[in-house]
Amino acid sequence: MNTSTKIKLSVMMFLQFFIWGGWYVTMGPFAGNNLHATGAETGALYSTQSWGAIIAPFIVGLIADRYFNAERILGVLHLVGAVLMYQCYAAVDISAFYPYVLGYMIVYMPTLALVNSVSFSQMKDPEKEFSTIRVWGTIGWIVAGLAISFLFHWDAAENISQGFLKYTFLMSSIASVILGVFSFTLPATPPKVSTGKVVVSDVLGLGALKLLKDKNFLVFFIASILICIPLAFYYQNANSFLTEIKVDNATGKMTIGQVSEVAFLLALPIFFKRFGFKWTILVGMLAWALRYVMFAYGNAGELSFLLITGIALHGVCYDFFFVSGQIYTDSKAGPQIKSAAQGVITLATYGVGMLIGFYIAGLISDAYNTPAGHNWNMIWLIPAGIAAVVMLLFFIFFNDKSKTEAVIEA
Repeated sequence: MNTSTKIKLSVMMFLQFFIWGGWYVTMGPFAGNNLHATGAETGALYSTQSWGAIIAPFIVGLIADRYFNAERILGVLHLVGAVLMYQCYAAVDISAFYPYVLGYMIVYMPTLALVNSVSFSQMKDPEKEFSTIRVWGTIGWIVAGLAISFLFHWDAAENISQGFLKYTFLMSSIASVILGVFSFTLPATPPKVSTGKVVVSDVLGLGALKLLKDKNFLVFFIASILICIPLAFYYQNANSFLTEIKVDNATGKMTIGQVSEVAFLLALPIFFKRFGFKWTILVGMLAWALRYVMFAYGNAGELSFLLITGIALHGVCYDFFFVSGQIYTDSKAGPQIKSAAQGVITLATYGVGMLIGFYIAGLISDAYNTPAGHNWNMIWLIPAGIAAVVMLLFFIFFNDKSKTEAVIEA
């Protein structure tokens, strides 16, 4: 991969996750404080991500693997997303806000698979090259969080009450315009499937579901769904939790998780080579359970180190499960269904798993909410237990010794 291509892919990843990190983390406190949303309503807002992820394989299978260049549809989707994000900024109540968030996530979630497809198509050795590109997405998320807390101070207590968090949506809208235009300069990623014969299942991206015939990939797919149930608790509740217990600059402090993500992303190829895919995934699952226990018993005072450590574990949680899972999926998919395969794993994680997770997280948040505040101890111990059970099941049933392990160990 030449330097020009590497720079373009890095900028693409930076903007892709700057946009997401620019509004997604703070939507919980914004909805609760400014739109007066309940826990269930906040869960519904976050579950729009899941509906988008469920639809994503169909969009990607239709356009990126069959008819249109991936980089072109990436640009179109981000331009449409910019308009919807601006409408989120302008919305004044939950009934007006929800449809625009839903529409935005339907056009945004397919782009997660598309940026991976564009990247992988330029790589000869994804196991070694992908992490150096993907790390720029994490840096983009970090920059967005730091800007919110330390540059604009939108998440300061007095500014939250005045509705300043709405400007996070305006910031993301502007970034979406930039990425939408920039996408048309990315390396050409043409469709790899012949359009001579149209098969409905392939057009809808369902051809990649044949990967589920592989017993180990099926176990990985199911585990991906289950581990995203506790993951939803973090995305929905973490910023609100830190804000409620009076942690200063909560959004900025949460970027510690992305800083650790950068470090562990760069270390991922080394861990892969030494321990293999199965143990990499298991360490990621263990990190989810540990971080929630730390959240359950940490506070803004003398036990604040538990909160910081729990946030810092995000690098292990995300990289060792999600990024390694994307690489594993790419190794299992043939050249004709690479984009659709990434869409399928997006469906399992950000789609089905988080849809269930956000629903459960909303119910749990309301169940442990009293006039005195939330019982955060129980709200965090429940997903910790779920993560521990998933880890045990994956350890027992997954035993892949195929080409991925061979490539990693070579």
